[in-house]
Amino acid sequence: MRLRMDSLIKSIATALDIVEGGLLGASTNHGKRIAVLCAKMGTVLQKSPEEITALAICALLHDNALTEYILSERLDGRHDPAMKKHCEFGQRNVDALRFKTNVKDFILYHHERADGSGPFGIREGEGPLEAEIITIADSIDAAYHLQRLEPEKLPAIRDIVKRETGKHYGRIAAETMLEILSWPTVLSLKDDVIKQTASEALFPWTVDVQTETIFGLAGFVAKIIDYKSLFTRLHSTQIANRAWFMGQHYKYEPQELAELYLAASLHDLGKLAVPSEILEKPGRLSEEEFGIIKSHVRMTWELLSDIEGLGTICQWASDHHEKLDGSGYPFGKKAPELDFNSRLLTCLDLYQAISEERPYHPRRNHKDTIAILNEMADIGKIDGDIVKDLDIALAPFDGEDMPPPDGS
Repeated sequence: MRLRMDSLIKSIATALDIVEGGLLGASTNHGKRIAVLCAKMGTVLQKSPEEITALAICALLHDNALTEYILSERLDGRHDPAMKKHCEFGQRNVDALRFKTNVKDFILYHHERADGSGPFGIREGEGPLEAEIITIADSIDAAYHLQRLEPEKLPAIRDIVKRETGKHYGRIAAETMLEILSWPTVLSLKDDVIKQTASEALFPWTVDVQTETIFGLAGFVAKIIDYKSLFTRLHSTQIANRAWFMGQHYKYEPQELAELYLAASLHDLGKLAVPSEILEKPGRLSEEEFGIIKSHVRMTWELLSDIEGLGTICQWASDHHEKLDGSGYPFGKKAPELDFNSRLLTCLDLYQAISEERPYHPRRNHKDTIAILNEMADIGKIDGDIVKDLDIALAPFDGEDMPPPDGS
């Protein structure tokens, strides 16, 4: 099966924009605007289609590590005002995507300044030009909100770019930005057209879902989602690992095994839109809060449903809170509408949620987790045969973390 990586990454970037808006107050579609600006600059600089796509995707994902960065500060209690970790984690994450071209340090140095006053002290020309391109695009959009810019303000921004050349911005990046920063370009960044503009800016990047790229993509997505909360920092990763293990247990063919693994990694993508204070609330959720939690599954479906080649994967990922008796959400599907892998991911999601520590319960061992799953199976909520299989296959791990697949 062929997968449009560029389309999937644009959907991931949409979710990241929600995170960035909630955490930093960033405006909507910020990542897409940075990607478009960088793609236009790459074209002016006569980069190849593969290089332009790699640059634009790094621009889309330049703040991919915000959730992990903020959680790491909570865990170690040390504030990092220069946000070095944010850059380091972000670069590590995109390196896992296995681009066709080199993306070394594109994100690592995207907060540097031409005069060396950035977090790593890198001066103009000492890092990759692509990092300087992302820097100027990110800086200008963050400061001036290009999607709301009025025509009479554009000359002043161009003057600022000229004035900051050699100080904040590298010369080549600044000159290239001035070449593309026209009113037609600004119009193409407005919220009502940016989705189409971004689609036209990226060249297609298609991969075979059975290749090692799947491990990099799955790990990248799971890490972003899981670090939304202290209590879920291994959730998607562990469900994906367990899904791979169970797929092998059922002797799946390589393609179905890879598809199941990716669906498990993506299943909570919509949870990026859920505020952390709700995810980590120690007490009972209000009806309104539970409604917000439930909305994450529909958001996952909305983010994935239009991506070419992702139909079955989207279905499995979006069905993980459905129940056989129709009491689940978001679609209220019943047993005949739920195929085996949808049922399997539901059971694996429950197994992980029940066994891992949460604000409202301690970590549980395998025996206690299976006992709860059996109670749900007995009243017709989940597939009892799959629960029996999980009991046999996962017992040796006794609720502990599952190792990643070989090759990942």
